[in-house]
Amino acid sequence: MAENARSLVYLIRHARPSATWGEGAEDPGLDDLGIAQARAAAHQLLSAPIAARPRGIVSSPMRRCLETAKPLADALDLTVEIDPLVGEIPTPAHLAPSERPAWLASAMAGRWGEIRGDLDYDAWRKGVAAAVGRRPQVAIFSHFVAINAVISVVTRTDQVIGFRPGHASITSLAVEAEGLRLISLGVEASTGVL
Repeated sequence: MAENARSLVYLIRHARPSATWGEGAEDPGLDDLGIAQARAAAHQLLSAPIAARPRGIVSSPMRRCLETAKPLADALDLTVEIDPLVGEIPTPAHLAPSERPAWLASAMAGRWGEIRGDLDYDAWRKGVAAAVGRRPQVAIFSHFVAINAVISVVTRTDQVIGFRPGHASITSLAVEAEGLRLISLGVEASTGVL
């Protein structure tokens, strides 16, 4: 079935950052490979038929997402809108930054309703999906867990991780009256690579 181009939304995981959680950088930008991945993602989106190209760009506030969005924004002469609703999964306030990696690994191994913290993570995932569902014809630059949040809502599963989007992978969805519908998952990361 041909998709209505006006209903398409693209979820793009940020390209490879210069550091990961636990390496001392709270908000790393992209490394050289990440910059090349961001350019490749922009090229892929620009290769779509004109009607299917994004008409807007939204990004998590994190540098790695903003830098991944930049090549597409420059090519389309669009301003990147920052939306914290498509940002990283919030870390419980009582945890030190050094405790986040262990907490996140535990969260990713379970179900949404089992994540320990100071907010309702099941409600958080539904909020991410709702934010994406309000954005037809937009490219959204986000994060591994946030993309999994959307996919879990769309596929009606409670597993936190059901998909392993690789850096700069592009997942396509359709915004419909009934909600989001998955068109295609992006390229998955190699096992063990986040």
